[in-house]
Amino acid sequence: MRILIAAPAPRLREGGVANVVHNMAEALRERGHQVTCIFSEDVIPEHLAFPRFSHVYFAYRLAHELYRRRSEFDVVNIHAPTGFAYGLLRGFRRNSSLPPYVMYLHGIEERRNHAMVREDKKRRAQYFRWKNRVWQHFYHMRLFRWSIITADYSIVINRETWSMLQLKYNRETDRVWYIPNGVEPHFFSQRDYSQGLAERLLFVGTWIDHKGIYYLRESFEFLAQKFPGVRLTIAGCGVDAETVMRSFRPDLRHRVEVRPFVSRTDMPALYAEHDVFLLPSLMEGMPIVLLEAMATGMPVVTTETCGMMDLVEDEYNGLLVKPADSASFTAAVTRLMTSSELRCQVGQAAQQTARRHVWKIVAERLEHVFQLACQAAASSTLP
Repeated sequence: MRILIAAPAPRLREGGVANVVHNMAEALRERGHQVTCIFSEDVIPEHLAFPRFSHVYFAYRLAHELYRRRSEFDVVNIHAPTGFAYGLLRGFRRNSSLPPYVMYLHGIEERRNHAMVREDKKRRAQYFRWKNRVWQHFYHMRLFRWSIITADYSIVINRETWSMLQLKYNRETDRVWYIPNGVEPHFFSQRDYSQGLAERLLFVGTWIDHKGIYYLRESFEFLAQKFPGVRLTIAGCGVDAETVMRSFRPDLRHRVEVRPFVSRTDMPALYAEHDVFLLPSLMEGMPIVLLEAMATGMPVVTTETCGMMDLVEDEYNGLLVKPADSASFTAAVTRLMTSSELRCQVGQAAQQTARRHVWKIVAERLEHVFQLACQAAASSTLP
């Protein structure tokens, strides 16, 4: 098949969305397919007059490009929320031989709204105040809705989104496919679960409110009082170290290391250097970093929501706690820090779980959905 994958994200592989696209493309090419990728810099000018509308600009420029190059592809896979313009174009020009549109949805915006409205009441939603909320309702939610309802098929990466598309958006079950994210083989490594106290903690992710950073800070402040040797590394945060450090008390900052950018080649070593992986996110799609940490055999503590629940089974391959609960999160981290037996048990189980999520397996499932879309499009054009 000739496949186009388009995502409104920078090409840089260290980004979460770009990482998914690059790995999808490589795994599909290994299966013999011809794959073309389009990222934001391929469509959006460097100095866009109104950057807030970048998704709309990307969507319409992409639709124009796909109409012009419609004979070059058998199927197009567009990451939400930028498939709506192409979906509408396909609806208006049903006999123009436009390739079928398969939407790729990383997470459901209803979950973000649900979580962040509650955080705003606690004054912990810097990026979800009333202006952001209005923009979310009248702009982003509509783009996502149009992208969903105009798609021929949909691929989602967690079961919550799979259910929502059917129950709220009335999408047929045979048109919505749950395909979890994958992990690269080089993350699988042998881990030494040393005896004694595990004091090297790791958080990987953007330093933003929905990642649960307030609860991470509170948890670390408690742990630092109880364990004088505990250290926290914050990696891939996307902001400068000084911004992150301001979140912590001055007397604890010497125990926090910030690495704003970590290259993909250095990520396996980063996981190997630490003992316990922390992900207190309030909402996610299915975090690549969680899969990577599990593949290295790291014991993980994360929240009971979104795609985390699709990967982690509490007490078996990690520990799950309720979102926005610092006390429970701290207690779970403490258990792993103080028990090498528990770290070994859940870490090894985590690695076995991750082996079922390599990109090779993901590509086989993607291929199946793309074939269904092509077959349905072909049958609809028959006289």
